[in-house]
Amino acid sequence: MRVVVQRVTEARVRVEGDVIGEIGLGLLLLISAGEGDTLADVDWIVNKILNLRVFPDEQDRMNRSLLDVGGELLAVSQFTLHGDCRKGHRPSFVKALVPDAARNLFDAAVERLRNGGMVRVATGRFGASMAVELVNDGPVTLLLDSKKAF
Repeated sequence: MRVVVQRVTEARVRVEGDVIGEIGLGLLLLISAGEGDTLADVDWIVNKILNLRVFPDEQDRMNRSLLDVGGELLAVSQFTLHGDCRKGHRPSFVKALVPDAARNLFDAAVERLRNGGMVRVATGRFGASMAVELVNDGPVTLLLDSKKAF
């Protein structure tokens, strides 16, 4: 499972022009499930996200977690994170998990995030064409991979 984590002051996702998910201070998560991913990968990712210390403390050091600052989450499915661009000029998505299985893992991740102490977890719409807007704070952008590929 791969996740792009962006620390934001605000973020929203639109489908057909309508805002369907919106947050203030928190993390925008772009989430992709890949071939071979299981609930163990979901658990690893969720634990990492909830405890990732990327918010500033009194000395302006990244030392506080999302839970510490009472931040919010916006989770958006994005299978293109498993796109392979090493060969040719068109990405290959053969390593992305098939849609039904990917949706199950995405939904499991959202449920675990909600049960992990989060006050607000907003989402996009799985499989929809979405417009994501954000104000990246820092900017802070991190890459997570449950297989530890990077």
